[in-house]
Amino acid sequence: MNRLLASLFCLLTLWAAPAWSEGNPQTQLPRVTLSAGMHLIQAQVAATPEQRSIGLMYRQEMPTQEGMLFVFEQAGVQCFWMKNTLLPLTAAFVADDGTIVNLADMKPKTLDSHCSTQPVRFVLEMNQGWFAKRGIQAGARLGGAPFTRSK
Repeated sequence: MNRLLASLFCLLTLWAAPAWSEGNPQTQLPRVTLSAGMHLIQAQVAATPEQRSIGLMYRQEMPTQEGMLFVFEQAGVQCFWMKNTLLPLTAAFVADDGTIVNLADMKPKTLDSHCSTQPVRFVLEMNQGWFAKRGIQAGARLGGAPFTRSK
C-alpha cells in the first residue's frame, strides 16, 4: 500500500510540474561534492518539490562524474520514473548514513516505477553504469555533507 501511495504521489507531483519547465533542463541547482570510495561526484541538489519533480528531465547529456541528489524532508519509500528523461540513469536509494540501500537501472522516456526497498531520504541519480563500472553495490557507503555517520 505504501508503494502504491508513493508511486501515485510521484505521478501527481511530476504531472504538476510548472509549464515553464517544459523542455528546459534545470542545470543551475546548488551542488555538493560526494564520495563513493575514491570516486568524487559533483551532484546537483534537488531539495524542493518543484526541483525534485523536474529532476534530470530534458537533459541531453551529463558529464561522467556528475549526478543529481534528491533530498526529501523525511524518509519514505521513494519511487522514480523517467518521463521526459532522455538519459539512461541508475538511481541509488541512500539511507541517512550514506549507505546505498538498493540500485535501479532506469530506461529513458518510460513510466516504469523504480522504488527504494526501504524508507530513505536521499536518491542519487547517475549515468547508467556509473556504479557498476566502479564496483559500487548496495551496502556501499557514500560520503559527503548530507550524510550522517552513525557511531
